Amino acid sequence: MPAAPLFPLENFDFNKPLYGIDHIREINPQRFEMEQLTAILWVEEATHSIVGYKDITDKEFWVRGHMPEFALMPGVMLCEVAAQLAGFYARKYDLLGAGDFLGFGGMNEVRFRSPVFPGDRLLVMAKVTRVRKGRRAEFDFQGYVNNKLVFSGNMIGVPISRDRNAAALDE
Repeated sequence: MPAAPLFPLENFDFNKPLYGIDHIREINPQRFEMEQLTAILWVEEATHSIVGYKDITDKEFWVRGHMPEFALMPGVMLCEVAAQLAGFYARKYDLLGAGDFLGFGGMNEVRFRSPVFPGDRLLVMAKVTRVRKGRRAEFDFQGYVNNKLVFSGNMIGVPISRDRNAAALDE
């Protein structure tokens, strides 16, 4: 049985996003094909929680080849949407106090429950479950299409520096 939504799905107004693509670009470094967020709908600093979405179009780089004549959003791209949402929160609110952006440190308990297709609006929510300042942040995440859970899991984000000579932070 899927877990309950992290936050009530009816609480979000897609017509009044908190942050649009221009503001997301001020925070997140991804561009072109790798931009995976359309807007941020809600943020709550007290609980380190964030909700955003991605409108899936037929222009996505993966549509032509995954799968031909049955465009199915790859699971790795679903995970990338969740990671970019978490990365936005971590950078905007200086969650770790280190690094130039939040990078993948790992993912656990990831489950894909239903396919996502061009034309879908993917609602993604994330909540911080643990922070080790300067080292890592852990998030639970969920994705929904039409109020149906399509994927979930938890991830580890680590600070990444643009300085290639900076020491890696690992455990």
